[in-house]
Amino acid sequence: MATDAMKSQVAAKWQEAFQRLNGDSPGISGLMKFSEAWAISVQFLYPWDISSVPVDVDGRPYGEILYIGKDLEAARPAFNVVNRSKKLPALLETFLDDVRKNFYLVENEITQYMARYEEHQSTDEIRGLISRLVEWYRAWAPPPDLGAAVFQSYTLNFQTRLFSALPPSFTGGFKNLCATLLSPPSAEDAIVAVWRDFDILGLIERYETIIASVGYEYIEEYVLRTCTGEWGKPMLDDLRIWMSEKVVPWLLHVYARGATTPDEARTMLQGVGSRFDFHINKTLCDLRTREIFDVIIDYPDSMGALQDLRDCMQRVDQRADLVAALRKQNQKRLLNPGADTKLILQQYVSTIKCLRIVDPPGVLLFKVADPIRRYLRDRPDTIRSIVANLVGDDDDENGESLVDDVDAVPIQQHDFDDYSDPNWEPEPIDAGPEFRANKPSDVISTLVSIYDSKDLFVKELQVLLAQRLLMITKDGSDRVEKERKNIEILKIRFGESALQVCEVMLRDMTDSKRINTHVQAQKSSRLQPTIISRHFWPALESSDLVMPGQFHKLQEDYAHEFNVFKPDKKLKWLPHLGTVQLELELEDRKVQADVPPLEAAFIELFSDKPVWTLDELIVAVGSVNRSAAIKALSTWVDLGVLKEDPENTFNLLEKAEEGQSAAAAARERDTAKLVAPIADIPALSGTQLQQAEQMRVYWKFIEGMLTNLGGLPLDRIQTMLKFAPGYDKTIEQLASFLEAARREGHLVVRDGVWRLNPGHEA
Repeated sequence: MATDAMKSQVAAKWQEAFQRLNGDSPGISGLMKFSEAWAISVQFLYPWDISSVPVDVDGRPYGEILYIGKDLEAARPAFNVVNRSKKLPALLETFLDDVRKNFYLVENEITQYMARYEEHQSTDEIRGLISRLVEWYRAWAPPPDLGAAVFQSYTLNFQTRLFSALPPSFTGGFKNLCATLLSPPSAEDAIVAVWRDFDILGLIERYETIIASVGYEYIEEYVLRTCTGEWGKPMLDDLRIWMSEKVVPWLLHVYARGATTPDEARTMLQGVGSRFDFHINKTLCDLRTREIFDVIIDYPDSMGALQDLRDCMQRVDQRADLVAALRKQNQKRLLNPGADTKLILQQYVSTIKCLRIVDPPGVLLFKVADPIRRYLRDRPDTIRSIVANLVGDDDDENGESLVDDVDAVPIQQHDFDDYSDPNWEPEPIDAGPEFRANKPSDVISTLVSIYDSKDLFVKELQVLLAQRLLMITKDGSDRVEKERKNIEILKIRFGESALQVCEVMLRDMTDSKRINTHVQAQKSSRLQPTIISRHFWPALESSDLVMPGQFHKLQEDYAHEFNVFKPDKKLKWLPHLGTVQLELELEDRKVQADVPPLEAAFIELFSDKPVWTLDELIVAVGSVNRSAAIKALSTWVDLGVLKEDPENTFNLLEKAEEGQSAAAAARERDTAKLVAPIADIPALSGTQLQQAEQMRVYWKFIEGMLTNLGGLPLDRIQTMLKFAPGYDKTIEQLASFLEAARREGHLVVRDGVWRLNPGHEA
């Protein structure tokens, strides 16, 4: 039961409401006037079906579609009454509720348009739907007389219901429509109208991400189409010019709506323009990252791509992606047993040069190079290949020496930070704990730093120089001078003392020529030997070959004259090395050939008797390797001088066999010179093999200390070995020997500690 106080409050409220609606009018005339105004206002605002609007013969609606069938002048007094009565919020609520009830009309049209779009996939349907939605929006919009708040509330309500009514397929259609506007076939006015409709319906704010993705995809498609495989010149500046011409006008419609001056538009585009420029950089950076392995192969013709990558990396943080991509490609395409060591080194050198362009501090190179360096260190021929690159590879006519490619500077192997350097800079933020900013900067120093000591390279350089010098013929003085020039350049890199042995070898070549000239002057000889100092040349493989007949006589005569000239020296022949120029006089033909000494020794024996067995021949020349003997004899069989019949019995063919055609016999008679296979290079022991032989005597000491003491670091092993009799090796030579033992499975190393391999039997 209501209390008196409550009744009093209700009466007061009722009287206040009546007074507000009735005003100063007598009786309830004011209330009746408000009721009439309310009915007119609600009827005027009621959402109507624009599909029922009458049209003329051309299909155009009569009058202004905004208020067809409505008298705004008659409704304006009613709106004023409602507003004075403070019932505008209630009128707005009623109006929005009517919009909700009649929004099915809009939904029906959306369904029809989207059904046609899904059937034909034509963006014209999406464009028609958006135009139709604008018509619905404008037809139901309240007049400006009601104020901006009412209009904004209606707009928000209409857009909210619209977005909930649009099916999922509309997103794809809208995106396709935006893409057609980016490369428009239509006039500019039509494009402006489309973007204005987007703005009216709130589609730009609603689908801003999708609109941006259209621009991003357009950029990506253009970058991939124009820049893929184009590495010769930088493309980034051209892409930015293209964006300013093709993409920025499109961005003006989206992000600079309402701009009245160019400066105002530029200000409005500043943020989004930066994002699109970033996307150009990212897309180009992604492309160059995928192409990086081939870009390095094509260096230096790919300099433009490297410059683009460097510039993009300053804007886009994709350094880790570049490292991962290049390491993956290297592992797949480069670091495998099928790749030649020389090709791996060439790619590594190109990688060094390319990544220093992209990242001068060298962090990227440090991260990419580590797997390559570890792989090269495990390859037995890496040192030889590097040294061959240092002085130029004679086996490759098109090969170039790295000595000539870069400035000759001393080998750098710093492993510390020089804080007193005025140009010192801290390490980059993404550098690893083992990175050093002052690592070797030139290519040669980087290659040499694969190993812990440059002594390995000096030893291998001596071996390679010896091979090249021993292959020089009597007319090869220019070759000697070339080698001398290389050694002079390499002195700058490795130091004078490191290459003293090479100086001795070069001097031996000069002395050998002088000695040979003197001996020939005393007694002419067909021999043209190269005389070397045994103690200063790398170890040459020995042989039991004994040259028979006239060859032996030539050696004795030459040795006699040499002893007369150099009584304090003793000449020791290495008869298995060199080349012999022969002319064989047979009954019906002459055969000329340049052959290795073993082939010459065998054919000389046939001047004593025409038939020899294989075993007899081997014994006669000093018991050489059986397979080498068969190979040497096959040379003369191929030349038609010998015939094997029966097996392992060889007969001299003074006359060509009847089975040979006359043309073949004529070719043999007329041939000026038949060249048989010649030994490739002098048989010299490699650096690691020489050191292993020299260190083998100390293996028992190493094995014993590791057995008794367990794992030991390198410096501890070196200290203990100094107590062994006659041990004078450097720690670098010891490291090389231990590495060789590790490859053979005798040792294992972890964290710098060497241990015996328990699973390997010595």
